[in-house]
Amino acid sequence: MKRKDFINNTAAATAFLSLGGLSSLAFGPTTKKHITVLHTNDVHSHIEPFGPEEGRNANLGGVARRATLIEKIRRENPNTLLLDAGDIFQGTPYFNFYGGELEFKLMSKLKYDAATIGNHDFDNGIDGLYAQLPHADFDFVISNYDFSNTIMDGHTKNYKVFTRDGVRIGVFGIGIELKGLVNDNLFKETKYLDPIEIATDISSKLRNEEDCDLVICLSHLGYEYRSNEISDIKLAKATENIDLIIGGHTHTFLEKPTIVKNKADKSVLVNQAGCYGLYLGRIDFYLDPDNNITADGVKIAVR
Repeated sequence: MKRKDFINNTAAATAFLSLGGLSSLAFGPTTKKHITVLHTNDVHSHIEPFGPEEGRNANLGGVARRATLIEKIRRENPNTLLLDAGDIFQGTPYFNFYGGELEFKLMSKLKYDAATIGNHDFDNGIDGLYAQLPHADFDFVISNYDFSNTIMDGHTKNYKVFTRDGVRIGVFGIGIELKGLVNDNLFKETKYLDPIEIATDISSKLRNEEDCDLVICLSHLGYEYRSNEISDIKLAKATENIDLIIGGHTHTFLEKPTIVKNKADKSVLVNQAGCYGLYLGRIDFYLDPDNNITADGVKIAVR
């Protein structure tokens, strides 16, 4: 498969678009296959929109508004994926009362395709997370948590491959080290595996064995740190088969996706949509007949 450095930074890439603003996104030629990736992260049980007195977040967010926006985009382009980068739980009384049931049921109604697991998704313990899985009509992908000695064993996937308009899209998940962030009693015998090593292996398998045209990592490592801690930026630089990293954990509001050169000197997009469901991340990929890739990135205000 031919790949070239990809990103077509248009004016739309820096726009904050409301529900009625999507027409300003310039779509590629009809001869190209068009894949839309929508994403959220760190929603933290925010079901309702912020009120009019909430400062810079006033009148933003809310699951119902997000559902309307997602359906509008799906009508524009049926070849759409909806993904989440973790920390679905914890942050409002809805989690305290329902324990995550409502969050998973609503995500299922919105037809999420896949999600990864964040540290706060263990806040009711690994048993609490497991108890809510029947309410999730989507798969959890997490590659570097070994659940083999826990109740979660066999209930997550290392990766999942989707096909949209003949384009094979591999999605896998990478989680942050839980020790030090989460009480040991909550994640029990979950083993943390090296994220760079695992991401290298899984992305190579997706590219070379599963013949994926696009490889997406759902990461809950965090965008970037001043310390030596592994982040999305470091992961992008240290691997060579990932096209897009959708991040979480650090609640980073990016004006547009960051472009990082990977180990093979190819471009990787790193994106994150802040937190609390205030914005919906959107990446549009265009593949020509030779599978050369271009992409547009935009952040959409949920209002």
